[in-house]
Amino acid sequence: MSKKDFYEILGVSKNASAEEIKKAYRKKAIEFHPDKNPGNKEAEENFKTAAEAYEVLSDADKKAKYDQHGHAAFDGAGGYGGGHHMNMDDIFSQFGDIFGGGFGGFGGNSGGQRRVKGSNLRIKVKLTLEEIANGVEKKVKVKRKVQAADVKYKTCSTCNGQGQVLRVTNTILGRMQSATTCHVCGGSGQTIESKPNNADAFGMILEDETVSIKIPAGVVDGMQLKVSGKGNDAPGNGVPGDLIVAIEELEHEFLKREGENLHYDLYISIAEAALGVSKDIDAVNGKVRIKLEDGIQSGKILRLKGKGIPSLNSYGNGDLLVHINVWTPKTLSKEQRLFFEKSLTDENFIPQPEKGDKSFFEKVKDMFS
Repeated sequence: MSKKDFYEILGVSKNASAEEIKKAYRKKAIEFHPDKNPGNKEAEENFKTAAEAYEVLSDADKKAKYDQHGHAAFDGAGGYGGGHHMNMDDIFSQFGDIFGGGFGGFGGNSGGQRRVKGSNLRIKVKLTLEEIANGVEKKVKVKRKVQAADVKYKTCSTCNGQGQVLRVTNTILGRMQSATTCHVCGGSGQTIESKPNNADAFGMILEDETVSIKIPAGVVDGMQLKVSGKGNDAPGNGVPGDLIVAIEELEHEFLKREGENLHYDLYISIAEAALGVSKDIDAVNGKVRIKLEDGIQSGKILRLKGKGIPSLNSYGNGDLLVHINVWTPKTLSKEQRLFFEKSLTDENFIPQPEKGDKSFFEKVKDMFS
């Protein structure tokens, strides 16, 4: 089942400003908030979907990728890093600035403690075209903050372990109560009682960890994948952040990528073009042998079905397009020159394009259609 368009979910146009997107999300979040829809699973799903849409459209980089590639830009190991894959506490924690301090938590726990999430880490992984075509598992060494073994925590005396501080303000409408994140414990409800000397002020130490990243076939340059829980730890009873993996595609020596299709320039001699020849060409899964018919013309494009890059959001592969280029020698021997001089008056060597032969511009049009 295809995913619904993010702009449609929030009810905004593609040209909507950041403020318009923010307002639209807040409206949807209030409408489908679990406290207003107790036991309503559909409302809960709509709440998560709206959070997922906002998480992408509120981020300039993610929004640009979504506008260009749609949902395919976030398919695979990482997903969107957004609402549909988060629990309710994560959503309230990540988007608290949208709702304001008085916006309640999940399940009516409007003043309760929320689990703090550790910060995300970001790395770049370079992939060859072969790795992109076949998918690959990469092991990378990450330096992440983890809780020191001997850290001891105690209940925060400022918020009494709630993670939030209630404030009462007198307004013309009467007394208004709001809840803000505790500035002492950062919302965790705990402060450090004791820690080892090598730990920082939050009880964290740096450790190297080897993380295995499964990268699906068909990713594109600039795409970001998410490995959940492999970012920095959070103090106390918090949850770890995520490891964000940015994909960098290395340039191939012979193949050029265009979406899911690949292009290969094959150069042949005049003799090979006239007589026909079999050639081995490079593909992402090894060599492929093709047979060129005699009399093949320069500029002809051969399409090898399914020899391109796998599609991320559908079944099947792109194609490998082989561009035929007849190479003309720049220098000739005396005998060769004599042969071509005689050919000038030979009718068989006079260009006689057939009616069905396509022009260069028609071929280019076919490539992009």
